[in-house]
Amino acid sequence: MSTKSAMSSPSDLLPNQFGGLKLKREMPAWMISVLMHAAVLVVLALITHATGLNEQINILTVVEDLEEPEFIANTSVLDQIGTDGNSLQITEAQQSATEMGQEQHEQAEQELEDELLAADIPVTNMIVEPNEADLQEEVDTTGTTENVGGVEGAIDRLTLEIAASLREGKTLVCWVFDVSPSLSKRREVIADRFENVYKQLGLLEVQADKSLKTAVAAFGAQTTFVTPDPVDDVKDVVSAIRKISPDTSGDENVFSAVSAVAKKWSNYRTKQNRKMMIIVVTDEAGSDQGAMEEAINYTKRYGIRCYVVGNAAPFGRRVVRTEWELDNGDIVMAEMDQGPESIFPERLQLPFWASNGSDLEKMSSAFGPYALTRLCAETNGLYFVSADTPGPRFDHEVMRGYQPDYLPVKTFDQRVRKDPTKSALLNASLLTWSDDVPNPQLGFEAPNDTELRQQITNAQMPIARLEARLMELSNVLEMGEKTRPQVRESRWRAGYDLAMGRVLAMKVRAAGYNAMLAEMKSTPKSFENPDSNFWQLNPSQEITSGMSVGKLAKRATAYLTRVIDEHPGTPWARLAELELSQPLGWEWEERKVMTAAEREEERKNNPRFEEEERERMERARKLAKPPIKI
Repeated sequence: MSTKSAMSSPSDLLPNQFGGLKLKREMPAWMISVLMHAAVLVVLALITHATGLNEQINILTVVEDLEEPEFIANTSVLDQIGTDGNSLQITEAQQSATEMGQEQHEQAEQELEDELLAADIPVTNMIVEPNEADLQEEVDTTGTTENVGGVEGAIDRLTLEIAASLREGKTLVCWVFDVSPSLSKRREVIADRFENVYKQLGLLEVQADKSLKTAVAAFGAQTTFVTPDPVDDVKDVVSAIRKISPDTSGDENVFSAVSAVAKKWSNYRTKQNRKMMIIVVTDEAGSDQGAMEEAINYTKRYGIRCYVVGNAAPFGRRVVRTEWELDNGDIVMAEMDQGPESIFPERLQLPFWASNGSDLEKMSSAFGPYALTRLCAETNGLYFVSADTPGPRFDHEVMRGYQPDYLPVKTFDQRVRKDPTKSALLNASLLTWSDDVPNPQLGFEAPNDTELRQQITNAQMPIARLEARLMELSNVLEMGEKTRPQVRESRWRAGYDLAMGRVLAMKVRAAGYNAMLAEMKSTPKSFENPDSNFWQLNPSQEITSGMSVGKLAKRATAYLTRVIDEHPGTPWARLAELELSQPLGWEWEERKVMTAAEREEERKNNPRFEEEERERMERARKLAKPPIKI
């Protein structure tokens, strides 16, 4: 046999997909033909089966798209909208995409209705009430407060929320107005803006025939239904808002009003299957916060979203006091319940001894009050800050990292009890809110040593009580110092460090103050200027109260400096800066002040003096009266 006939050529040995060899010369032609036809039949069968699977999958996908749970609310908001109050335009691409998606959805829905038998089920059965556990479930509260640039900006943003609801279905919007005299201007602004709202909804092409109904209610001590039934015409709404009369009772039962509105018009939700929104317009936190849980549970149960157009809460405070002009022109002191932004005040109510911190009493928290903001959070609504406090304000983007806890009170209490640092801060804070911390007397008239000593004796008595209170606060805060490094939330870290720093600083000042008064009382100083008749205590870098007090001063400075370094641009840093702006020690300064005889002489020589003095005293008398509630 020749070498050529004994060996196979490379083309005779073909590797198959399983790694074996196919021997062409050993397989008859008829068998190759049979195998090839069999392979073709198998491939065709697989293609047919795959097509059938795709058809089944496509049908299942359509059905799933149509199964919309009634109460999975659309929580998306147009965060790119600005805050200048005229930001209602959407791009053509966005509008086109929205319309195309809607058309595809409607087409698929119609095809399914043609193929399936429609079941005659009452609409009321579509409202499924969640169980009690669902109502108590915690919610994601990110974005519950929006700063939108005034009332106009809030109304423009609400227009987008209404438009989003109308795209999901017919909608009832219930406007609930606070009737306090302080809200008169805001109600007028909203009434002026209303026609623009409905005009913009028309431009957004979401107002089908009677798809939007509007109702108006008002609340003070009682809830009044301004529109007996929801209306279609915007002119009726504007007229209803302008007819609201102010109420001077001082009560703002906002949560009772929310519950009353939800119950009165809930049939539009259950029987007509309309989306339902409640929009509260107020500038206070509400007088009936005990009714908060009922309002939350009812609105959650029926899928009613709640929004609030309100004020920023003052930082760490419940009440804001301000001068208020009555109808007769008199100026009186008034107070408004506008806070706090957290469940309990997390800020110690301590005075600033050597500097004027009065403007910080109205400092903004950049958030809405806790109860109303939680109502919005639990119902997937939003709290719109339409007006800020008259005091210092802070960048809202910076403050996003310091959001309060919007938990139920019971849940919050359980969590805080497990954290010694948080418990220490809240307990110390509540101690300062239950009893005022006195401000020391820093100026002393000294016509002679006897009168000077008597004034010093009177000034020492409240400071003795103060030192006892500061020791109590210090002991409470010390309980949380060991676990302070384990606290992760910026808000709690800043709050604890500021509280500890301020209490320690005040202890240093109190010790130095007592030492300076005791020395002056024992050995009164002599004036260098013969015209001087008054001693004034001023801050000084020198601390003369001993080494232990010096160590306290270093600790206080370390805590306050850490607040400034770690939390710049926040209310905590602002308070720490003010505390450190004045040294912790004391020194005496002699002065010349007007005596009683000199005041009498000035009264004789200046015709306006007596009148100005009388006006000043009358104003002080009015402002000293108990504040009115507005």
